[in-house]
Amino acid sequence: MKVLNIHKRTINQPKSKVTELLKTLSTENDRIWPKKEWPEMKFNDGIQVGAKGGHGPIRYSVEKYIPSEIIQFRFLKPNGFNGIHKFEINELTNEKTEIKHTIDMITQGKGTLIWTFAIRSLHNALIEDGFDKLENNFSDNRKSTEWNIWVKFLRKQIAKKRKK
Repeated sequence: MKVLNIHKRTINQPKSKVTELLKTLSTENDRIWPKKEWPEMKFNDGIQVGAKGGHGPIRYSVEKYIPSEIIQFRFLKPNGFNGIHKFEINELTNEKTEIKHTIDMITQGKGTLIWTFAIRSLHNALIEDGFDKLENNFSDNRKSTEWNIWVKFLRKQIAKKRKK
């Protein structure tokens, strides 16, 4: 199954300020990844081309990294996820920057089922939480996107499974 999943957010800040925050991704001082609510993003050697890591059961390697433009990852797991996901930073004006996350992959077999019934909804919530965290670095009005009922149900099931 062809999957093209895109999330965008306009941040009312210059590109340079958004770029500085993106550089903290997967570090001890990560100011983007919502690790209080989601599995932490970790890499064996930090974010650099060739590094392997991921979050939770999702594994990937860094395929392209230009700090002021793009971080592109290639999926390694789960099996049946064949493609990439990436963060891009685009200057809209001197004071507006767009951050964009894209998954572009072909799923096969069990990967199609996992994507359709679990990962897609969880991924959508995770990315919106990350964009909220990024935006909240620049605002006193705390942004918080509410999870849908399916995400709440899945997270409850995952928590029960971990307790066993």
